[in-house]
Amino acid sequence: MDLFDFMGNEETAKPLAERMRANSLDEFIGQRHIVADGSLLRRAIATDRLGSCIFWGPPGCGKTTLANIIALRTNGEFIKLNAVNAGVADVKKAVETARENLKLFGKRTYLLLDECHRFNKTQSDSLLPAIEQGTIIFIGSTTENPYASMTPAIVSRCRVFEFKRLTEEDIIGALQKAVQSRHKGLGKQNVSIDTDALEHIARMAGGDLRSAYNALELASLTTDPDEHGKIHITLSDAEQSIQRKALSYNEDTYYDFLSAFCKSLRGSDANAALYYAMRLIEGGCDPMLVARRLVVHSAEDVGMADPRALQIATSAMYALEKIGYPEAMIPLSEAIIYVCEAEKSNSVVEAMHTAQRDAREVRDDNVPAYLRDTSFGSKEDKAQSKAYKYPHNYGGYVEQQYLPDTLKDRVYYTPNDRGYEKEVLEIRKRKGKKQ
Repeated sequence: MDLFDFMGNEETAKPLAERMRANSLDEFIGQRHIVADGSLLRRAIATDRLGSCIFWGPPGCGKTTLANIIALRTNGEFIKLNAVNAGVADVKKAVETARENLKLFGKRTYLLLDECHRFNKTQSDSLLPAIEQGTIIFIGSTTENPYASMTPAIVSRCRVFEFKRLTEEDIIGALQKAVQSRHKGLGKQNVSIDTDALEHIARMAGGDLRSAYNALELASLTTDPDEHGKIHITLSDAEQSIQRKALSYNEDTYYDFLSAFCKSLRGSDANAALYYAMRLIEGGCDPMLVARRLVVHSAEDVGMADPRALQIATSAMYALEKIGYPEAMIPLSEAIIYVCEAEKSNSVVEAMHTAQRDAREVRDDNVPAYLRDTSFGSKEDKAQSKAYKYPHNYGGYVEQQYLPDTLKDRVYYTPNDRGYEKEVLEIRKRKGKKQ
């Protein structure tokens, strides 16, 4: 066995996802909004005039691959670091190397930093001067929103390119090439795959090409060849190699899903609220968090329009606590649907906020004498307490001032004419209360 055989073994030992990584923009999959002919990024790469930038997007969408393509196309030096294990010393070494390249050889240095959102302020500050002076062309790669997770000083000096999840069509095309390619893919292994199996892997990958490649490779390695040495991957094989959709999410999209769930409850869209609840839970969110948000919104957005919503929501949370996942998903789903379909009123929240503001700001809030506790009061307090009108002596209600004098005309709760609050208005009318 000669040197070239060893080199071939080293290449075939790499995972399929690594072997199939694109080496040029023509091979690059997806992200046409970024790398289409005539686009800013493509022109910058072609002329080797790319400035510092950040590639932001979900896993397996091509961020690192595009950075590698830039490395192959540029005439400059290329340094790779990962923010997970790189420290300030590594950054300083990269900057010093970049200075030497520029001073001695007139070459620019590109620094690719994977997981760049992991860089803390000290690490970022050590890199900032080199970016400002143009000593280093910074290319950051991150799955987190850089505007929220990275040092603003770094972000402000970079152009941010947002990557999208790959479509199922993109992934199917990439998998077909992987099956056919003899140089980098599975072509030498005599692999064939059914169309429905291919579509299943693409669908379950959830836009993550790396996940799709891994599933295809696992299916090919674990499927026995037939008598002719052919490996035939069926839908059953594909289902076992990628058993569920990649539903994980980063911190940024987690809050997006949670916000969409809450707003769907408020907007009375049971279909959307159910979807976002299940998307959160299937992605790893604690179902109790969804239940707690549901309880809050049953009072915040339904409130007095249908007080039963709060009872049903709290019952679902109790069921989740006592029964657990997955059985308690049934009462939780029922509660989500009920809260969505119930009449809506934010009168409780409005009343609470106004009362809170007065409680904080009003100083002269003496309790009327006839409402005070007379157990330990003065003779004067006890005498004035006789002015208190006991409601039950008047049939259950009698008009009487309860608020302090400074707030006697304040109105916090104003029922509307929806749901149960219609009944509240009628009850007030029968009592002769001010509406």
